[in-house]
Amino acid sequence: MRDHIVAVDIGTTSARAGVFDREGRLLAKAKHPILMFRPRDNHAEHDSEDIWAATCIAVKAAMAEAGLVTSRIAAIGFDATCSLVVRDTEGKPLSVSTTGEARQDTIVWLDHRAIRQAGELSATGHAVLQYSGGSLSPEMEMPKLKWLKEKLPQSWAKAGFIFDLADFLTWKATGSTARSRCTVTAKWNYVAHEMPGWKSDYLALAGLDDLMERAGLPDETAPVGTSLGRLTAEAAQALGLDEGVEVAPGLIDAYAGAFGALGSAASGSRLETSVALIGGTSSCIVALTKDEKPGRSLWGPYYEAVLPDHWLVEGGQSAAGALLDHIVRMHAAGGEPTSELHGRIIDRIGQLRAEPGEDEAHDIGANLHILPDFHGNRSPLADPHATGVISGLTLDTSFDGLCRLYWRACVAIALGIRHILDAMAGFGYRFETLHVTGGHVNNPLLIELYADVTGCRVVLPEMRDAVLLGTAMTAAVAGGLHGSLFDAGKAMDAGGEERMPDPSRKVGYDRDYRVFLTMIRHREELKGTE
Repeated sequence: MRDHIVAVDIGTTSARAGVFDREGRLLAKAKHPILMFRPRDNHAEHDSEDIWAATCIAVKAAMAEAGLVTSRIAAIGFDATCSLVVRDTEGKPLSVSTTGEARQDTIVWLDHRAIRQAGELSATGHAVLQYSGGSLSPEMEMPKLKWLKEKLPQSWAKAGFIFDLADFLTWKATGSTARSRCTVTAKWNYVAHEMPGWKSDYLALAGLDDLMERAGLPDETAPVGTSLGRLTAEAAQALGLDEGVEVAPGLIDAYAGAFGALGSAASGSRLETSVALIGGTSSCIVALTKDEKPGRSLWGPYYEAVLPDHWLVEGGQSAAGALLDHIVRMHAAGGEPTSELHGRIIDRIGQLRAEPGEDEAHDIGANLHILPDFHGNRSPLADPHATGVISGLTLDTSFDGLCRLYWRACVAIALGIRHILDAMAGFGYRFETLHVTGGHVNNPLLIELYADVTGCRVVLPEMRDAVLLGTAMTAAVAGGLHGSLFDAGKAMDAGGEERMPDPSRKVGYDRDYRVFLTMIRHREELKGTE
């Protein structure tokens, strides 16, 4: 009986696989590292064949741990970062690298080489931009495609297939060149609620009038929760599965995490007041609503990027966990940001905050103020050129000095989330509950701050790996284990623990937020004096 699902998540540094039952219980998971190349500043590249190999290793390992025969697997689903994979007309890798290495065929999501192209596309003012917050980020695919055509015309001329990474994985699994509605609506300026979804005049403005041919793009897209077909014999053997396994359309990793975190809220009235926060290297704020609510400097609204007849909007921070890692590396008392070192810092912060003489628990390092835009500002300023700011540094090189700086960086990350939520409120969104998932659930400082700084109730899902769970939910529908995405969300959600904001800390964090906004204004003033 086919009553289980395999979910695969491709992150920035690893491929992970999980095996789930139809109730959403995670029976086993495994991961395998993937390569990343950094040939130049702001350039980051993957080898897609390495990603597929890591996927196969992770799936086999998870299946072995679960102890299931392959005939128990109904479906497999994939989610991935919004990285761009380029192949020739025969499906072989094509270089996206200034090194010319063919194996480096994938531009990583965090790559910012296409900042100029993003600005040029934003300046067109085309109507499609109202569904990407009025502007484009260099992390989206259209700027990367424009860069590729301009800077590597030899690769562009040979291209026959260009995929979002999640769509590449489903192509490897099925041989189908179908594209997920999730990926192309969110990252390729496809307008899912209109026909045709591809706007030829926009492609011409972008200088990409031959994109449909070079990328092998279909006219229509595959809705989330459907099936693209079953595994090919070759893919089944590579994954350690069998040819009876259905393959679900791919997902953007953050959107899989949002669906997994929101769970049963997706099928009820709480959806409109709930928002998912997926925290890791970067942070994403994702909301799903019945009504279209356009807004500047947010990504979306995207029609049916996950749920049928619903719109999805996203805000985010390009550096969150990456900022904390950077603080640890740059400080004299820091070093390589291992989990053990992060843990020591977090423990010491707890001790410092508990010491007598501290009027308020949040107030250590109170003279330190940070703008966390060390990799640009994704939301709500939509400024990839924005830079980080630290005010209040002294000559302190002690470990305690590092801890104070780390604490205030955590405060800054939470203030950035509040800034995004405030901007969304201006466009008609009203959130009461943050459903937090991703790596940040392991950082108690951030969890505390997300509640206290935003004033929202915070829910930590019982199944902490919401990205894998959300992908499993969509695969469960593709495999026929649940009748709809709403049914899957309700049946596979295990609930979670809650944290309420501490009202005694509101005054202090309100003051910090005023300073935060003042620093943003001052940064703009300084730019104006150049």
